[in-house]
Amino acid sequence: MSSGRGFWPSVRPAFTLYLPVTPFVFFALFPLYFMLVTSLKKNAELYDVNAAPFLIRKGVTFGHYALLSTDTLFWTWFVNSLLVSVGATVISVVIGVLAAYPLARLRFPGATSFGVAIFITYLVPPSLLFLPLASVVNRLGLSDSLWALVVTYPTFLVPFCTWLLMGYFRTVPKEIEECAMLDGCNRVQTLWRILLPVAVPGVICAGLFAFTLSWNEFLYALVFVSPAELKTMTVGVFSELIRGDIYYWGGLMAGACIGSLPIVIAYVFFLDYYVTGLTAGAVK
Repeated sequence: MSSGRGFWPSVRPAFTLYLPVTPFVFFALFPLYFMLVTSLKKNAELYDVNAAPFLIRKGVTFGHYALLSTDTLFWTWFVNSLLVSVGATVISVVIGVLAAYPLARLRFPGATSFGVAIFITYLVPPSLLFLPLASVVNRLGLSDSLWALVVTYPTFLVPFCTWLLMGYFRTVPKEIEECAMLDGCNRVQTLWRILLPVAVPGVICAGLFAFTLSWNEFLYALVFVSPAELKTMTVGVFSELIRGDIYYWGGLMAGACIGSLPIVIAYVFFLDYYVTGLTAGAVK
């Protein structure tokens, strides 16, 4: 009996945790697997209607990755996407911190309504905003430059970062700020020296979301930037590897695999901060 009692607790997680989660993990990882398999298939197998779509049976090739490097400006687009995403993320997080702190800590007329209005602004579809933003970009003389994207991306990143940081700032006890102000700190010093070090998980969480949205953005990058050497990766791969009714599936999937790496690396390194930033409010 004792051996039976000791056996069940050891195997119970396999049935109560891992087995129920397995279908969801498979569902989440299957697109990545399909992209990788497609990017490694030879064209003869890739366009064979009788071939197994999820298996490689005629050998592995890296020709699609070589195609991106030799016949397109893929790595230029990659660098452009990285510059735009990092620049827009830094600007958005800084503005989000400066906006979220007074909305979360200070009491003034309309503070609650203003916070809700910020979140509603984030819900406005980008397809409704790019027309007025195009006029702003033209008047600023930023058309066909990466600065056009760095300036326009915060229009949908700042509301999201602000709303996310407002919720996290509210979980930080006010007493630590009051003690700092009693010791002579003003509001700016309290924010910089006291609140931000405590709120690092929330700031990193907002930064990860902003970077992901910037990296995957397509519409603004398509409308505001025309020169091939200034395109971002999402637009460049789409425009160069889809020509009329011809789809270079191997190259498209190779570009998708490489393009997913920065997001994967960012979340792997900052996963603990990301989870803490999302769950801190519920836990506290």
